[in-house]
Amino acid sequence: MLPQSISSRASKLSRRDPTAPLRHLDPVLIGCTVILSILGVIAVYSATRGPGPDYSKSYLYKQSTFMLIGAGAMVFCSVVDYRKLHDWAWAFYGITTALLVLVVTPLGSEVNGAKSWFSLGPFQMQPAEFSKLALIGVLAFLLSEFRGDIDIRRLVALLATAALPMALIMLQPDLGVTLILVAIMMTMMLVGGLPTKYIAVLTIVGLIGVVGALNSPLLAEYQRNRLTAFVDPSDTSNAAVYNIEQSQQAIANGGITGQGLFDGPQTKLGFVPEQQTDFIFTAVAEQFGFIGASIMLFLYGLLCYRIWRIAQVSKDAFGTYLCAGVLAMFAFSAFENVGMAMGIMPVTGIPLLLISAGGSATITALAALGLVLNVYMRRFQ
Repeated sequence: MLPQSISSRASKLSRRDPTAPLRHLDPVLIGCTVILSILGVIAVYSATRGPGPDYSKSYLYKQSTFMLIGAGAMVFCSVVDYRKLHDWAWAFYGITTALLVLVVTPLGSEVNGAKSWFSLGPFQMQPAEFSKLALIGVLAFLLSEFRGDIDIRRLVALLATAALPMALIMLQPDLGVTLILVAIMMTMMLVGGLPTKYIAVLTIVGLIGVVGALNSPLLAEYQRNRLTAFVDPSDTSNAAVYNIEQSQQAIANGGITGQGLFDGPQTKLGFVPEQQTDFIFTAVAEQFGFIGASIMLFLYGLLCYRIWRIAQVSKDAFGTYLCAGVLAMFAFSAFENVGMAMGIMPVTGIPLLLISAGGSATITALAALGLVLNVYMRRFQ
């Protein structure tokens, strides 16, 4: 009886405490996350339905499992005080960096020309996805310690911290995740008070890096073809150009109201490559049309707006920087994924978080949203 009495007393005390975290949940953030996650499962299922009953449901079962695991990660990351990550940031960064080293050894598995996964029975783990969260945590730690004062020495420390996982990921190679890490780093440094003079220098260095990447032996041939297809979309000999054309055709087929669930010809017949991951937006646009795609993008925009607002009301700088990193991860991923499906951005293999198939990306995205919710729940403590 005694433990129950203590638990009951603690519960009553929590209800009386106006600063208790559970009294300050964000229904908009949670609602957008739930709706987008459900839409993601439907989109993945519709994009992978095949003639056989086993094949048609395998992605459905996997993505549903990943969503449930991700939901657990989101709850965990929202319950444990986010300020503990300030102490754990370097440990998490070290673990993910070690995994990035191991994945390019014989322990890793190669898929589509990239050695980015660990095979775990029927599932695969992609450590590069978890490195996004690790980088957000460690940069938030550094920036909160710097307190808005970034000199050249501190800038070098920030760049070196971000460069290590980027270099390891490019060895796989995975250009998409590398670009997301760049977006996270730049956004967090800007929020953290990066002087204007350094912004110009980093922009020039970044442009040089893009040119260098196009000619780098680290890039696989298909990755280079994807980038050149964006530069020269009239090159019909490039298979990547065909892929973009099929994607644009699928979006056009959707019209205003869409072809209907499971009825899009491009999606149903599998004309769009990787339509369950890289080109998931085409499946949504073809089946639900302009209206459905617009609703999805509105929910994405609302989600990003809430992350931005939570960053502003954070109790401390560490929470603000965490939210800024998560915002960069979601906003850049959405902009690039939708843009490449429409042909206005180069194809880089970046998924549409919460919508595209993928276990590691889904779990990481939901865990990141859990951290944002955590910051909001504890803004009065």
